[in-house]
Amino acid sequence: MPTDYRSLASELTGLLKLAAPPIAITFRNDAGGAARFDGPMPAPTADGRTGKVPAGCVFWIKATDRTFSTTAEDHANCSVGSLTHGLKRLDEVAGNADVAALVGAGWVSPADFPKVPVVKDLHQYVVYGPLADSPVDPDVVFLRVNGRQAMALSDALGAELHYEGKPQCHIVAMAKEHGQVALSVGCALSRVRTGMSNAEMTCAIPTARLPEVLTRLAAGVTADTAVARYAAEDAERFKS
Repeated sequence: MPTDYRSLASELTGLLKLAAPPIAITFRNDAGGAARFDGPMPAPTADGRTGKVPAGCVFWIKATDRTFSTTAEDHANCSVGSLTHGLKRLDEVAGNADVAALVGAGWVSPADFPKVPVVKDLHQYVVYGPLADSPVDPDVVFLRVNGRQAMALSDALGAELHYEGKPQCHIVAMAKEHGQVALSVGCALSRVRTGMSNAEMTCAIPTARLPEVLTRLAAGVTADTAVARYAAEDAERFKS
């Protein structure tokens, strides 16, 4: 029986009280019937970079209300995202101007790049869309969360929740390749390109682990609610 992703998305949204719906990210060698992401490509930079969006992380924002497929060329304006998603190898992007800008600013060092988690195999398509509408089993469930929601995930998963920083997009590879639930505090590069609010972070969940995560979240949210109720009642003594 096909997995009911609409119900799972609804449960996840309800437990965490998500403002942005969870999205599905699927790596495929065919588009699976999903329409190509439509949009012009600007003139390439001197090093040949262009794409349908400034960086692949922008697709997280576009995918909240529709499903679409993308190819490597759609992601190609951002060398880092192309690397983490397995669309380019390190030797193909190391000489690009955007990589040089990041290194020149002291944001990363050349020694950092080989350590960044990446999707291992090259796929012809990356499909994005609302989890509720996913017609196939996606690889990764991707969330935009605030501090309280991150707290709920931390309470539920404990040491099994991996806390990450820059680049924000590498948590997708952690979930897909290593089966890890990973939360990123974000990165300056992605925040500008996506327009995400300063209050938002992101979390990547391997789809195979979603039922387990939901079970643990339900228990954790129940406990958090009880503790919050106690704290509110206890605080009444301090009101004049």
